[in-house]
Amino acid sequence: MKLNPSFTGIALRSLLAIDLWASKRLGVCAREGSAWGSARPLMKVIEVSGHGIPWLLGTAYGLCRSDSSPGREVLLNLLFALLLDLVLVAVVKGLVRRRRPTHNKMDMFVTVSVDKYSFPSGHATRAAMVCRFVLHHLVLAIPLRVLVVLWAVIVGISRVMLGRHNVTDVAFGLIMGYMQYSVVEYFWLSPLSAPALFALWSH
Repeated sequence: MKLNPSFTGIALRSLLAIDLWASKRLGVCAREGSAWGSARPLMKVIEVSGHGIPWLLGTAYGLCRSDSSPGREVLLNLLFALLLDLVLVAVVKGLVRRRRPTHNKMDMFVTVSVDKYSFPSGHATRAAMVCRFVLHHLVLAIPLRVLVVLWAVIVGISRVMLGRHNVTDVAFGLIMGYMQYSVVEYFWLSPLSAPALFALWSH
């Protein structure tokens, strides 16, 4: 059955209106004077925990310091995953060009030009991808595994609470990040598939 174009347009506009309304209502830490404005500093700490720069620097440092071949393999692929995430998010943001919510206070930790766009949430994609990566490649006790999942969820929620993103930006970001891990697994770098790269990092 062919949908009436006018009906499709109305449905999409209605969904967009609901998204904008819900996002504004949930942006309780968007400013100091917001309903939960006192929690804004904590939300900004969570924001930094999902930022790309700490993850990239930490992973690169661990890679340089690692003297274990399996450890280097995991860290090298995590670095690849983080770089892939940055590129894919930048491309999608540049294509969609959705502006950030009007109630957002633009005081984020280290931004670039593409960060003026909102869709998808790069923090959400990174959190979901890193969460799946860690759960698959690190042996963790169940409480720690639960904490990793909770961290990813909280990072996503904090983006809406801070007013940085709309609900759909975060929802799509989490799905996109989850799927990105599958790409990393498919192109997994190993001493067999990329011997020159591993030789470089071994010295």
